Amino acid sequence: MMSLILPDLLELLDLAASRAQALVTELQAAVARRVTREGRTDRALLDAEQHGAHGLAWMAAYAETLRQTALWARALMAQGRFGEADALPAQLLAYEYTSQLLGGVPMNQGETFRTWDLGVPSLPMGPVVGRLAAGATQAVKSRIVELLDLARGHASLEASGLDETLEAISDQFQAFAAERITPFAHGWHLKDELIPLSLLEEMGALGVFGLTAPERWGGAGLGKVAMCVVTEALSRGYIGTGSLGTRSEIAAELLLAHGTPDQQARLLAGVTSGAIIPTAVFTEPQAGSDLGSLTTRAVRDGDVWRITGAKTWITHAARADLMTLLVRTDPGSKDHRGLSMFLAEKPRGVPGDPFPAPGMSGGEIGVIGYRGMKEYEIAFDGFEVAHVNLLGGQAGQGFAQLMATFESARIQTAARAIGVGQNALDLALAYALARRQFGEPLAAFPRVANKLAMMAAELLGARRLAWFAATAKDQGRRCDLEAGMAKLVAARMAWACADNAVQIHGGAGFAVEQPISRLLADARILNIFEGSGEIQAQVIARRLLEGAN
Repeated sequence: MMSLILPDLLELLDLAASRAQALVTELQAAVARRVTREGRTDRALLDAEQHGAHGLAWMAAYAETLRQTALWARALMAQGRFGEADALPAQLLAYEYTSQLLGGVPMNQGETFRTWDLGVPSLPMGPVVGRLAAGATQAVKSRIVELLDLARGHASLEASGLDETLEAISDQFQAFAAERITPFAHGWHLKDELIPLSLLEEMGALGVFGLTAPERWGGAGLGKVAMCVVTEALSRGYIGTGSLGTRSEIAAELLLAHGTPDQQARLLAGVTSGAIIPTAVFTEPQAGSDLGSLTTRAVRDGDVWRITGAKTWITHAARADLMTLLVRTDPGSKDHRGLSMFLAEKPRGVPGDPFPAPGMSGGEIGVIGYRGMKEYEIAFDGFEVAHVNLLGGQAGQGFAQLMATFESARIQTAARAIGVGQNALDLALAYALARRQFGEPLAAFPRVANKLAMMAAELLGARRLAWFAATAKDQGRRCDLEAGMAKLVAARMAWACADNAVQIHGGAGFAVEQPISRLLADARILNIFEGSGEIQAQVIARRLLEGAN
């Protein structure tokens, strides 16, 4: 079976990545010509050219995925660890992504970007696609499914390329999720229950909420790659448990980067241990991604600020002890410069009274998935926050303080998406091997095998991209571009995996008692929160154009 690996695979992976980057460079110039005015990117022109600009973003994300896959393959080969289970999905991914670069990248189900939309020929990709085609045959795809079957219950691609410490962390949390999360996740979903507090306490004891925080504040002092590994493992069990650490990560980053010594001393250890449950309170009914238009206001009254306004889509709000609350403190401002961040303490809600605090009321928003923490809307009417809880003691800095957390949040969301996608592959593979039709297991039919193989290939690429972004963050580099790419690609991948897994289940996948139906609902949110796919593409395009002007 080793003959299924292309003899010149490493060279072809490098070539695919370099040709893809050359194509992206041409597209950058083409978009820049359309959106540049007086030597600078014009926002109105960029908005008018969204299709081309966002197509550039998608193709750049593909190019980076191919580059990271090529680098990973060479590193594994140098270690003598690049085996068939790594090589076959890698060459399939390279063939599929270069084919799309040549013929058109699906930005979603109804929007495809082609280089000709900007008048740029994609012909240089043609020879690469032709040479990779031999590595994407039906025999290759069927063999990938065989290897996936053999790997069930054993070390597999989830840890491929990690060092010994991170492999051990991956194994630990995969085992924890399999025992303490997976058997119960669908019940929590069907009953629309909060994840039990006892599980949060277990996760706190394992260090989930202080994973990347310094040891002096009760954290584990690990990096963002470890965050990705843990988040993926927990999300593979249930997206809710994989998401529990997101708000803690945001709160800890805000405190570490901007908190006063008093704020850090009072709150950080509680956040990192899980004793303090934070929630992020940013979005408003008329202001989603456009945070500069927030209207919830805070007025100082001696030693307190009084908050008035409405917030929505607040995850885990009733149970939370601490709100990272973004509001307007300068009534004369009309943009982000008048915003401030508060570390607003609140009592935990109780059944029948989710917000038992003066000046605060609200209720639950019913959702189709992502249920384990619940979503809420909150109305503030004179809610008091002590002045000592103004982040950093500085008004008007809230937007800049928050922006610094977006990179980590988007990297973590990519890891959540990878966990959901892996769970979908797990369920689809198990069903396709066990279910027999016309005397054969479903996995033996090419159209089923092809779906499973492509899930494995895209998961491989998404991991490479997420870990690349996490590494950049660990190195202290600006990585909004890398984080945006990771989130963009991983969110679409998770949806594709869940959708194809439902298709493999057939009618059974449409039944609410089947866990795969939950994954379809859970996967859908990943392309919306922490910046929608459209917002991610806009951010990526703007960053790429900075280098083109």
